[in-house]
Amino acid sequence: MGTFEGRTALVTGASRGIGLAIARSLVARGARVVVTGRRPDALAEAVTALGGPEAAVGVAGNAGDAEHRAAAVRTAVETFGSLDVLVGNVGINPVYGPLVDLPLDGFRKILDTNVVSTLGLVQEAWRAWMAEHGGSVLVVASVAGLKASPMIGGYGVSKAALVNLVTQLAVELGPTVRVNAVAPAVVRTRFAGALYEGREAEAAAQYPVGRLGEPEDVGEAAAYLLGDGAGWVTGQTLVLDGGALSRGPA
Repeated sequence: MGTFEGRTALVTGASRGIGLAIARSLVARGARVVVTGRRPDALAEAVTALGGPEAAVGVAGNAGDAEHRAAAVRTAVETFGSLDVLVGNVGINPVYGPLVDLPLDGFRKILDTNVVSTLGLVQEAWRAWMAEHGGSVLVVASVAGLKASPMIGGYGVSKAALVNLVTQLAVELGPTVRVNAVAPAVVRTRFAGALYEGREAEAAAQYPVGRLGEPEDVGEAAAYLLGDGAGWVTGQTLVLDGGALSRGPA
């Protein structure tokens, strides 16, 4: 898989779940990481789990806040001396139901957090470091952005936007920076709990591999796409779905 020795990564939404698993995967391969999250206590626990201040630093705040994004990027450069790897893992889904009934204010909030803040983060990293020094970017999308997703359509639209955002950025930022995405299906995290809790066996039965995803599944894929072994890969979305999309309609 290669090494990230001497490289610095910024992983957003990394106090738990998929973000923390990606950070773990990068630290295990030698990276130093800056992790972000809303809750300072949870973020402190994540930093400890990642190996403490020599390996990780936390920056608490709201991804939708431009000053927070700037502070996270600045912390990476000032603390560890570079910003070589960027992972946009922020995502919310505060409203459920058919799109025709979706409160538009809620939809705007989804788009602002999931899409606009991700672009803002990439812009910040590009200006502060990557335009001159290069790097690799990964965005966490979702299979919800690749197909119709009843009851979470607003979330799915935002993730579809991220898939296209990755394509656009890969062209605009190449060859200096590579930009890719992962699109997980249901992963066993607190965020996705409503999709499987109390019915995990039933939920897992739709996957040809016979189980739900684990955060570590995404962490390993992330390390590949962000590393030198994927040096000829950009503008791509790697689907991590246990084969579910391959099965098609029942």
